[in-house]
This record gives sequence, C-alpha cells and structure tokens, in this order.
Amino acid sequence: MRRNVLIVNCFFDEYRRASGSPYRVPRAMGPVYLAGAFNPETTDVRLHNEQYAGPLTDTGLLGWADLLVLTGVTASFDRMLHLTAYARTLNPRVRVAAGGPSVRALPKRSRRFFDYVCLGDIEELQDVARDALGEAHVAEEMFPRYDLADRSHLLGYVEASRNCNFACAFCSLTGEKGRYRIYDVDYVRRQIEACGKKHIVFLDNNFFGSNRRAFTDRIELLRDLRRSGRIESWSALVTGDFFAKEQNLDLVRDTGCYALFSGVESFDEATLRAYNKRQNTVAPQVEMIRNCLEAGILFNYGIILDNTTRTLQELHAEIDFILAHDEITLPAFYTLVIPLLGTPYFQECVEQGRILPGVRLRDLNGISVSMRGPDPVEDTVAFARDLVSLSGYRKKVYRHAFSFHRRYWRKFTGLQHVAAAANAFLTTLPTIASSPANVRRKIDKPSYLAPTEPLDRLYQPIIPVAAKYESYFQPTMVTDCRGDLAEDLIEDFPDLTRTQTSAEPEEMRKTG
Repeated sequence: MRRNVLIVNCFFDEYRRASGSPYRVPRAMGPVYLAGAFNPETTDVRLHNEQYAGPLTDTGLLGWADLLVLTGVTASFDRMLHLTAYARTLNPRVRVAAGGPSVRALPKRSRRFFDYVCLGDIEELQDVARDALGEAHVAEEMFPRYDLADRSHLLGYVEASRNCNFACAFCSLTGEKGRYRIYDVDYVRRQIEACGKKHIVFLDNNFFGSNRRAFTDRIELLRDLRRSGRIESWSALVTGDFFAKEQNLDLVRDTGCYALFSGVESFDEATLRAYNKRQNTVAPQVEMIRNCLEAGILFNYGIILDNTTRTLQELHAEIDFILAHDEITLPAFYTLVIPLLGTPYFQECVEQGRILPGVRLRDLNGISVSMRGPDPVEDTVAFARDLVSLSGYRKKVYRHAFSFHRRYWRKFTGLQHVAAAANAFLTTLPTIASSPANVRRKIDKPSYLAPTEPLDRLYQPIIPVAAKYESYFQPTMVTDCRGDLAEDLIEDFPDLTRTQTSAEPEEMRKTG
C-alpha cells in the first residue's frame, strides 16, 4: 500500500509578503534532504517550500498526507502549528513530525503539539518513517531527492559538511551543540552530479572546517569535476580563519571558485569578541576582503547591528565606514541582532532584561526592534525603519557600487559584477530585488517595534479548524507584559530568569 508524505519548509516572511521569494539565494533545501528518508517505490512524497513559493494554502494537499513533516527556522515555529491544525482537521489520521532549529530550541513545548519531535540529525526521520508508515517505506540509503526540488536552471545546492567547528554566541548551532561532521567525498560527488551542470552552491555552515585533509580532498574533487566539464563554477561559506593563509585563495580560485560568503558580522573588534567570533580577528577585515577580491573571487557577507550594546551613533558610523571603503563589497544584508532561543546570547539578553515586554517569537526577524539598548526605543525604531532600505544612504550606496565596479573591472567576470551590484539593490530595494512579484501586492505595514507589530493574516485560519486546534493560532510569546520570560518558554528554560529589572521605557509606551 502506497503512503503519502508531505514535507514543508515553514516560513514567515520578514516583510509579510504573501507570494514567496523565488530569487533568494541560498534556497532552503531541508525538504529535499529530508525526502531522502522515504522509499520512492512505496511512498509518494511532495514538497512545499514556503520561503520560495509562499504560504501553503492548498487544503487538498494538506488533507492528502498520511505523514506531515515540518521544518523551518526558529521564528517559524507558529507556522508549524498552523499547518498541523489544518492537516489534523482535514485528516484526523495524519501523523505529524517536526524538527529543525525551532523544535530543537523548544523540545518540551513541541511535544504538546507534534506526534514526533525530532531533536537529532535528518537521519532521525528514517526512524519516524519506520514507526509511522512501516519498514517498507524507509529508504535503504538517505540521499537528497533533487528530482523533487524547486526548479533552478542556474544553481545547484550541495552539502559537504554539517554544523560548525566554532561557537559564536548568537548562532543557533551553538545553542544546539551539534557536532561538526564532514561528509565522505564520494557522497559530495554524487550530490554534484545529481544537480547537473550548474553553478554549485555549497550550503555548509563552514566549508573550510577544521580538517585540512578533508578540505583539500574536496578541492581536488572540484578540480576534477571542472576539468571534466561536470561543473562550471562554485561558491561556499567559509569562516574567517580561511583567509589567514593567502594560498587558500589561490587553491580555490584554480578550481573555479566564483564567490565566498563569510560572516563578517561587524568591523568592530570589541563586538566580534563579545560574540565569541574569534575566527574573524585572525586578519584585518578590510584587508581580508580586499585580498579575496584581488584574487578574482567575489566576497559576500552580512552585517549584524547590535542596538543592545552599541549606540545608534556607533551603528551609523559602521555603515559610514563600509560605504567609505570602495575596495570592499557592499554587504548582502544588514540585520538587527536576534536573540535566537537557546543561544548564549539569548541567555545573556534574558538575564540582563534586554528583551522588550510582549515580544512574540514570530517577530524575532532582524528588522523589528525586540530589545532595548542605550538609546531611546523610539529612536531605535526610527533607525530600524530606515535600515530596511538604507534610507538616507542610497546615494552613497550607489556611488560605492559604481566606484567598486570601476576598481575591479578587470578582475571579475560579467556575472560576478552583476552579483556584486545585486547587493546594492538587496539593501536599498529588498522587495523588488528578492520578490518582484510582490511589488504591487498590499501587505500589512510593519511598525518595526516587535511588541506592536501587526499579527500576520496567517494567524487567521483559512478553514474552520476543530475547536481543540484553535489555540494553535495563538502566537508563541518570548516575554510577558513585564519583560520576563513568557509562560510559553518557561518549560524549556526553567532556570533562565532575569538578574536585573528594567521598567518599560517611556519611549516604548509612546511608540506603541
């Protein structure tokens, strides 16, 4: 008997867009890898990526599944509850399995809602399949189902390692304490070959890693594949220690490396050390980026602006610093720092009373102000509102982009220049750049203050749900009305309490 499995990457768009962002890079590939747990001879598997295609509203599909598998980033936890309520209303016999960062951060709360709470690696889904569907529905070998992936004519997504060998204080991987693992080089080869002749994007949290022999083995694999014409080029995420030796740049360039992404996060050394991001202090940041670009490899990065420990004047100065240096690329994004559940940074923020009262998990998205700092909250909200499109900086951004391309005109290919120019548009026109289909769509106007953000329309059921599932549409709270840890989180963080009390700032009451 064939069984039906639906795997969904759950997602709340930070701008509350309703039709997905198909041009985001990288693309969420969790469902593709999870689908490999099931035997294709006995199981029909369908995937839906809400980040790519928008919210799942197909009730026929939600009622079709015998097993619903949910994953997603931490802020998407409530979206998992919505889909669970729909699926159980439409098909009372459905079993629901949930995993990913959101579930690993909230295991006790998750057990109240889901039949299977997956806290380990993706291979755990094979055990779920065995229990929920039977042995005949478990794949002999777990390999990504690229045949089910959303179409991409230019990019192929591959993973060569898992987790990270560093422990940045704000990173969910640090909170999860997952072991850094390196995949067998033959497994990597098979993934690349399954993607076809495309630009290969490695999804690794750290492609460089701590095992130099394994790194050189991957490089030799890429060299062979490029010589044989199986790939054209590739890109990956590496940590700052990769750039400590310039010969590493020569090594990857000669194998077709097109671009590297590295988590710069900040050009302020004190901030990096506070985040335990010591790998970014091994070489001066500007010099590191310039060396990469001079080698003909595009350098991409993001910037985290921490309004809890730095003044707005300091944050403006950091943006000015970047725009004054045309020898480095523009960031691909700016984000406010996020207190991701379970991380050392989250613990610090709770204990010091930094998180504002009435913050919901859904609104920990990097664009809404969720924490207090040295400046009045109303000023921080104004900063956040301008940060979304770099209001007040656009002329400087475009001037930097022009100067950057003139400086490196002979270093890069046309496609690399286009990719570098895209950063200017991603940070000044984010909706047009990543989701042009949404430009004319009406969306709820954000307040940029987490406690006063309008609740998404996704919290309104699209069908009548059974009474016992109505609570699934209540938002998960991070803090209560006093700013203490909310009851929704206490069962998972019973020992986490504030060590100092901060009254609600008058500025927040005015803004709210």
